[in-house]
Amino acid sequence: MEPWILVTLAASAIQTLRFSLQKRLRGLGLSTGGATFSRFLYAVPLAGAGALALIAASGQGMPDLAPRFWLFAVAGGMGQIVGTFCTVALFSERSFAVGIAFTKTETLLTVGFSWLFLGEVVSLPGLVAILIGVAGVLVLSRGNAIAGKPATWSLRGLFSRAMALGLLAGALLGVAAVGYRGATLAVASGDVVLRAVLALALVTVFQTVVMGLWLIWREPGQISRVLRAWRATGPVGVTGVAGSFGWFVAFGLQNAAYVRALGQVELVFGLVVSILWFREKSTWSEGAGIALLLISLVLIVLAA
Repeated sequence: MEPWILVTLAASAIQTLRFSLQKRLRGLGLSTGGATFSRFLYAVPLAGAGALALIAASGQGMPDLAPRFWLFAVAGGMGQIVGTFCTVALFSERSFAVGIAFTKTETLLTVGFSWLFLGEVVSLPGLVAILIGVAGVLVLSRGNAIAGKPATWSLRGLFSRAMALGLLAGALLGVAAVGYRGATLAVASGDVVLRAVLALALVTVFQTVVMGLWLIWREPGQISRVLRAWRATGPVGVTGVAGSFGWFVAFGLQNAAYVRALGQVELVFGLVVSILWFREKSTWSEGAGIALLLISLVLIVLAA
């Protein structure tokens, strides 16, 4: 099996664990911004130490960073932050299910962004596999009811603020994926692990500064709450940096469109966790969506 496949599966599994841990932060008085900030805050020293250790072990000093590295790194970092906030904003929308469905255009948009910014294309079988995966995710979102909002569809819902937020979130998360691949490729080193760790460390520092300034301005007191709750937020940061490391390595090895498409296996992992850990019941539509998703994942592996 190709290394990028194994790394992507591992990153998806770790990300599922992080989401499960992050779900438990709601009772600690942390806002969504505070919980997100904890992920970046604790990731900085870990990613930084890893990058310094690998640079020292290589004996070649700090790799050169092409000017395009900073462009891709900033675009990816901001895309992830703002895309996450757009997704969170959907929870207050009446057409929540429609908006969430539109966020799943991320994989298709990543195909377009990869071609536009990196000149990378996917094969026709790969595109078909991605489309099947999108269909599976749409079935999943159609069947879910979150925060008491039934997953109903209407023509009015297709032209709403939720749709705009969903499309914007999908586009920004697609930009993040392509930005991270572009940043990783712009590090002048033949060691894919070193490129991934260095890119991750610098992007995480940038995101921590941006999120910290945002919280100081908009949500005073959240940073101190994150620090006081270090026993709970620390594991979120550790799993966050471990998962991000996997994503960056995968982006360094393969087209971002294939990586993000295969990364949707986290929905399968998430369903398993919700049933076994949180004792939540699944529906027939979730089963149908997962079946389509699994078919898509197998086809993506074969196509790539």
